[in-house]
Amino acid sequence: MLIRGHSSIEQIAKISVFLDLETAQLEYLVPHSCIRDYQRNEIIVHEGDRLPPQLHALSTGILQIKKTATNGKETLVRLIPPGEIFAAPAIFGDGISPATVIAQVDSQVLTVEKEALLEVIRHHPEIALRILSVFNQRLQQLHNTVHGLISERAIVRLVRVIQYYAHRDGTHTTVQGDCLNINLPYYQIARSIGITYEECVRLFKKINQVVTYQRGGKIIVKNWQQLEKITYSK
Repeated sequence: MLIRGHSSIEQIAKISVFLDLETAQLEYLVPHSCIRDYQRNEIIVHEGDRLPPQLHALSTGILQIKKTATNGKETLVRLIPPGEIFAAPAIFGDGISPATVIAQVDSQVLTVEKEALLEVIRHHPEIALRILSVFNQRLQQLHNTVHGLISERAIVRLVRVIQYYAHRDGTHTTVQGDCLNINLPYYQIARSIGITYEECVRLFKKINQVVTYQRGGKIIVKNWQQLEKITYSK
């Protein structure tokens, strides 16, 4: 980890919950903020660590959020893209990290002191609503994941993961179809939906007429309607 010092106004303005914030409020947050660099695969926080009272957000890079069961099995809960916040208990809750956070690639993490955040919220209460909206969406995703692990077939869980990241991060058009803007390697998907790496590979081969998987985790959807129909087939 490398501490760079205070963040810039531009870096704070790119965090989703601070969108459209007035320049004066952004300037107020600068001296109460910090930017830290993390290398690929570096652990930012361990599950069970006590978190400092700060808002945590990703400025650049990608973060993995992982949970470890009592039997040692590791599950990838979600990926955090640039501009998003994480580590909710640091500002709402007991201050204990519920998961391990790892830099998937070289990343920059931005933090803002809680008291400074609360001061800005007093003038712009919509920020609090944005923060709550983010965490509500994640709770819903977690609920859907748990429900899926209990009641849905693995291939349905695979389709839902593809749809979720396409909706969250968007897609771009290629000759072959719609390519997800985020790469999802086999091992990450497998850990997200509770299957083995080998089974994940077999599932992609099974639906290769609808979805193309390319090296490095590039996923291209050729037909969204056909992809959804997979969830209804026996």
